[in-house]
Amino acid sequence: QVQLVESGGGLVQAGGSLRLSCVASGSAFSNYARGWFRQAPGKEREFVAAISWTGGTTVTADSVKGRFTISRDVAKNTVYLQMNSVKAEDTAVYYCAARKFIGRGVDGYDYWGQGTQVTVSS
Repeated sequence: QVQLVESGGGLVQAGGSLRLSCVASGSAFSNYARGWFRQAPGKEREFVAAISWTGGTTVTADSVKGRFTISRDVAKNTVYLQMNSVKAEDTAVYYCAARKFIGRGVDGYDYWGQGTQVTVSS
């Protein structure tokens, strides 16, 4: 079964850092773009960042630009989200997703992980 599995979430103080990981099973999604999205309670799922399958192109939401960085290790088939200077408003469930070509829209992603909770304490 093809899977995307997120890890690295947890409780962090405001101003701190956290690194999320998204591993794909086997060679699945190795030539797919990946994205990170988040969903806070009572809010719609929103785009955070995305990266092309080569890692050569990235896009980042304005709300996290300068604080969050997306990267990927092609050999490990893993995508990371480095979260620095976190704020209380970053609290959400973070999801990893895959699609053929890089993009921002939720609807454009075909495959999703189960999510990992990030809670920022102020």
